[in-house]
Amino acid sequence: MSSVIVYTGILCGFCDRAKGLLKEKNIKFKEINIFEQPEKKDEMINLSGGRMTVPQIFIGNKHIGGWDDLYKLNNEGHLENILKSEGIE
Repeated sequence: MSSVIVYTGILCGFCDRAKGLLKEKNIKFKEINIFEQPEKKDEMINLSGGRMTVPQIFIGNKHIGGWDDLYKLNNEGHLENILKSEGIE
């Protein structure tokens, strides 16, 4: 089963918004805080194609992007389709 992963940081309002939206939609996710786990920062950068800002959101094998990208997908009604296509209930 695929999963949703959110790379976050400390004092990050956009991270809080992204996590809040996922929780509101009852989407389970794994949070990786790159300040608490600095060894994961390079992993995030590599997986996101060089993006260094948080949050970076992944649904299954698909890189969604940051908060703005997640928000847009949700507002346009595409988030559920991506979850379904990635095998996430």
